[in-house]
Amino acid sequence: MRALGLEAQLGRAVRRFPWAAWAAREFAAERGRWPLWLPAGLGLGIAIYFALPFEPARWIGLAWLALGAALALVFRRDLPLVLLGLAVATPAAGFALAQARTAAVAAPVLVRATGATLITGRVVYISAADKRQRVLLDRLAIERVPPAATPERIRVTASASHEPLHPGDWVRLRASLLPPPAPAMPGTLDYPRQAFFQRLGGVGFALGAPKPIEPPQHGAASTFAGEVQATLNRARQTVMARVQAVLPGPTGALAAALMTGDRSAIPDDVTKAMQDSGLAHLLVIAGLHLSFVAGIIFFAVRFLLAAIPPIALNWPTKKIAAGATLLGTFGYLIISGATVPTQRAFLMTSVAVLAVMLDRQAISMRVVAWAALLILALQPESLLDVSFQMSFAAVVALIATYEVASGPLGAWRARHGRFGHLASHLIGVGLTTLVAGFATAPFALYHFNRFVDYGLLGNMLAVPLTGIWVMPWALVAYLLMPLGLERIGLVPMGLGVDLVIWIARRVAGLPGAVLLLPPLPLWGMALTGVGGLWLCLWRRPWRRAGVLAMAAGLGAILITPRPDILIDGEGKYLAVRAADNRLMVSPARGARIAEQTWLRHDGQLDAAPWPALGESYDGRLRCDALGCDYRAHDLLIALPRDEAALAEDCRRADVVVASVPVRGRCSSARIVVDRFDLWRRGGHAIYLRDDGTVRIETVADWRGVRPWSQPPTPRSAAPMVPRVQPYAGG
Repeated sequence: MRALGLEAQLGRAVRRFPWAAWAAREFAAERGRWPLWLPAGLGLGIAIYFALPFEPARWIGLAWLALGAALALVFRRDLPLVLLGLAVATPAAGFALAQARTAAVAAPVLVRATGATLITGRVVYISAADKRQRVLLDRLAIERVPPAATPERIRVTASASHEPLHPGDWVRLRASLLPPPAPAMPGTLDYPRQAFFQRLGGVGFALGAPKPIEPPQHGAASTFAGEVQATLNRARQTVMARVQAVLPGPTGALAAALMTGDRSAIPDDVTKAMQDSGLAHLLVIAGLHLSFVAGIIFFAVRFLLAAIPPIALNWPTKKIAAGATLLGTFGYLIISGATVPTQRAFLMTSVAVLAVMLDRQAISMRVVAWAALLILALQPESLLDVSFQMSFAAVVALIATYEVASGPLGAWRARHGRFGHLASHLIGVGLTTLVAGFATAPFALYHFNRFVDYGLLGNMLAVPLTGIWVMPWALVAYLLMPLGLERIGLVPMGLGVDLVIWIARRVAGLPGAVLLLPPLPLWGMALTGVGGLWLCLWRRPWRRAGVLAMAAGLGAILITPRPDILIDGEGKYLAVRAADNRLMVSPARGARIAEQTWLRHDGQLDAAPWPALGESYDGRLRCDALGCDYRAHDLLIALPRDEAALAEDCRRADVVVASVPVRGRCSSARIVVDRFDLWRRGGHAIYLRDDGTVRIETVADWRGVRPWSQPPTPRSAAPMVPRVQPYAGG
């Protein structure tokens, strides 16, 4: 094909369709923004990989990538086909990277509970709260678990040891271990998937305090990286102890969290106040904290260099300050634990600082795109993490907003002199908080089912205070800590932290501070995210279509059904929907996590009362000593707790959901969910429809057969055939 201009090539391809020709012209005019969609394409391939219900063959990603690359190379003179090839190759690269990452981090995971067992291992990290401590161990030896099946890491909750433990110490303890717990219901947090990518193969409770021991002679050889990690973790623990020695109570716990990233000592009431006031992001060291640290270091170093005339006149002070900023933020990354959110924030900050050193624009959409590309290439699983989604959503939305608003704001500021500078600063703080809040709201809604009504107020008060007062004094404390003079920085820092906590409690205490909402389905969040990208990444009028996509995605809340019956994977806890749409949750010991998960996902604060004996307040649920009957949508659902109730329930119920095994056939029930189904398929969510039909979702169906969802045995490779068949009514 003869080489033509871009618009002509795209126009010729779609000339028969006027609307497509218009879109082609708009697309051609946005040529400078095309590279910004590369991270989105990579993320699409990663999302496809994690959405699959099975583990694909390893060659699929590479074959897909080769197809897209071949298309672009073969038709390299035809721009539309080159773009098509790139559109195929970019998601393929994300898919292949996700496959490679999964293979690289694969490690043994416990397949069943161990019972009380003797464990020897090395302490990786300790987080303490009250009289308990959570200990992360590696280089493990577990009694009755062969070395080939021994996890790389485990986390146990233990009583505080009489002898202080430090990262790098070897300990022996008796503990009961479990595989990472499966989700409480389909569609909620897949903790085993998170644990898989952290190489965490088991969790449990210690039966007594861990006892320090000498390193075993037969233990695995220590690596340089392991020794460095142990040294850094010991330094973090020392910093936390010294901070809390100066600032006791909640003040010291929050100050230590801002300095080290360890939030374990923060009291629950403070954590809840921070969440309900929209300030929970201050508890996680990420982009905001790194930007504060980077800004403080950059301007402080540049000011000091500018005060020395020979240096100011002969040296590139801006680039020197940028280099110092890079070193300082790297140090903050290391001492704060280098968690995944902090790594992502450091990468974004580093790209921005390097842009300054190379005389490029420090903060731009391209800088963010390169940071996202690098993060997704190194850690594809980050795409599923709420901190990744919220941090990039906020940054992209802010840059897009100021691309439009910076000109009018600058002109207004210039016309109004000093008053304009002050007012524009206040407007900028409010606009930044408002845009960031709205950009992150869909992801907070999807993951937490909540919207903080006064988040703008809380952030406008607490974020400037944190950036202007708290974090500068934190850096002073860090600089003085080697001299033993950290009190000089910590005391004023503590005053600021106390004020932040006061703001959080006052804002959280306002009427209607938190709005709980029904679940946003995955497709609704995805549509909202795509619409947001369309709105922010393009510049021409067609960007406004993104608003429609976002509205449609958020509108999914209104049409998404909620389950009528929930039962956990062990058959211990039940929930049924009352006539007023509230959930009634059965009382049971240890049901707190399942109950909180169910209520949060349903957008409710408290459960409706479950009748121990007799009838519920709405008349739908009736219980006796052997079980309960639930009537809704002209269906009778039997909920037996004792095998003695099965004979009668099987004769009269439309659906039987039993926490005990059902070994025979039920003559009346079209659907039977029993203890064996729960054991094989995990928690169940049952939807009752007005037409008398029933739909069932299970945790096993939702998670699929993936490396993080099934035990590594030959049986797990075969798909499980469900016993429960859809009930058509009648």
